[in-house]
Amino acid sequence: MRQSPTPLFPTRSLGALALAALLVAGCSLAPDYERPEMPVPTTWTEPDSGSTTVAAPADTTASGTPATPARPAAEIPWQDYFSDPRLRSAIELALDNNRDLRAAALVVDRARAAYRIERSDLYPHVGASASAESFSFATDFGGNGDSQTSTFEQYGVSVGIAAWELDLFGRVRSLKESALERYFATREARVATRVALISEVASAYLALAADTESLALARATLETQQTSYDLIRQSTDVGMASDLDLRQAQSQVEASRADVARLEGQVARDRNALTLLAGAPVPADLLPDGLDAVTGMRGLAPGLPSEVLLERPDILAAEHRLRAANANIGAARAAFFPRIALTGSGGTLSSDLSGLFGSGTDVWTFVGAIDVPIFQGGALRAGLDAAYVERDLAITQYEKAIQTAFAEVGDALALRAALSKQQKAQESLVEALSEAHRLSSARYEVGMESYLTVLVAERSLYSARQGLVAVRLADELNRVTLFKVLGGGARTTTESEETDGVDAP
Repeated sequence: MRQSPTPLFPTRSLGALALAALLVAGCSLAPDYERPEMPVPTTWTEPDSGSTTVAAPADTTASGTPATPARPAAEIPWQDYFSDPRLRSAIELALDNNRDLRAAALVVDRARAAYRIERSDLYPHVGASASAESFSFATDFGGNGDSQTSTFEQYGVSVGIAAWELDLFGRVRSLKESALERYFATREARVATRVALISEVASAYLALAADTESLALARATLETQQTSYDLIRQSTDVGMASDLDLRQAQSQVEASRADVARLEGQVARDRNALTLLAGAPVPADLLPDGLDAVTGMRGLAPGLPSEVLLERPDILAAEHRLRAANANIGAARAAFFPRIALTGSGGTLSSDLSGLFGSGTDVWTFVGAIDVPIFQGGALRAGLDAAYVERDLAITQYEKAIQTAFAEVGDALALRAALSKQQKAQESLVEALSEAHRLSSARYEVGMESYLTVLVAERSLYSARQGLVAVRLADELNRVTLFKVLGGGARTTTESEETDGVDAP
C-alpha cells in the first residue's frame, strides 16, 4: 500500500513559519513623521500703493469675463481655465506628444518597479528545481590489480524558499516605505511637469498671438507710410514739398520695413517654439491671428498660503522625499540589530527516475540563520548619521520649495495688480497719441506744421500701440503664471494618476 507523501515542511516547521509570520508584523524603528511648519507668512504680500489687496475676489477678470468660482486652483481642470478652443487643441496635442512629459511618465514607471522590488522582500521567494546526476568510479578492493566499476544515478525534484529575512525590527518595511515615498515623489513630479507643460504651451501660444498682432500692426503702418511717402514724392516733383520732407518720410518707411522683418523672424521663432513644446507640427488652423482672437482666461482666487502651497505638486514631491528619508532612518537603525533568515525546501530524491515520486523518497531541509553585527569599523554608525543628514537635507529642501512657491505666487499676484493699472494707462496713452497724430496731420495739410511733427506723432503712436500689445501679452502671461504657481489642475481627475495597485499615500 502506497504511503501518503510527506508534506513540504513538517508540522514543527509550519508552526515556526507561522510564528515567524506573526513576528514580521513587529516594531518599526523609523521616527514618527511630523510635517515641518511652513516657513512663510500666513497671508500673501500686498502691493505698496493704496489699500488694494492682491488677493482681490476673483468674481470677474480684467476684461469682465466671469471668473471661476472661488475654489483651489489645484481642483480646477485646465480645460475650464483655458477656454479658447484652438488653445485647448494645442495643449492636448502637447500632452499627447511632448517628449519631456513622456520621459516623466517613464521615470514614474521605473520608480513603481523599484518599489515593487523592495516590497517583494517582505514575502518568501519560492522556487522549484530539478536535478539529475550520474557518475561512476573504479575501485581495487583486493590490491591485486583487479578493479571494479561502480555507477550511481540520482534524480531529485524540490520546491524551496530562498533566504527569507524575518523583519523583526522593520528594516525591510522601512526600505519598502522609502521606495513607496520615492514613487509618490516621482508621480507628483510628473504632475508638476504636466502643469508646467500646459503653462508653457499657453505662454508660447499667447506670445505667438501677440507677435502676430504686432506684425499685422507693423505691416499696416508700413503700408500707410509708403502711401504717404509716394504722395510726398509726387508733391516734391511739382515743387509743393521739400526734399527734407521726402527724406524724412523715406526714413520712416525704412524703419517700418525693418520692424516688419524683425517681427517676421520673431513669429517664425514663436512657431518653432510652439512646435517643440507640442512635440508635433501644430496645424495652421490652430494658430492664433492675434491676442484679440484668443478667448480670455478666467480669474483665480489665490486663497491662503497654507491651502495653496501644500497642494502644489512640487511641494508634495518634496514632502514625499522627506518621508522617504525619514523611513531610511528606520532601516539604518534596524541595521544595528540581528538579522534572522530562514531557508527551507522539500521534495523527492531517488536513484531511479521511475521511482522519483514513489513512497519513501521524500526529503526536506529547514535552516535558520542569524547574523549579529559585532564590529563593522563604524560603518553602521556612519550609515545612521548619513540617514539623519539626508533627513535634515530633505527638510531644508522642503522648506525651500515652500518659500520659492510663496515668492512665485506673491510676485504673480503683485504683478497682476500692477498690470491692470498699466494697461489702462497704456490705453489712455494710445488714445491721446491718436488724437495728436490726427491734429498734426491736419495742421501739416494746411501748412501750419512741418512734416517732422507728423513723423514724430506717427512714430509715437506706433510705439504706443506696440506697447499696448506688450502690456496685454504680459497680463495674459501673468494669468498663465498664476495658474501654474497655484498648482492649477494638479488634483483634478485628468491630472492625477491611478495608484495601479500601489499603496495609497
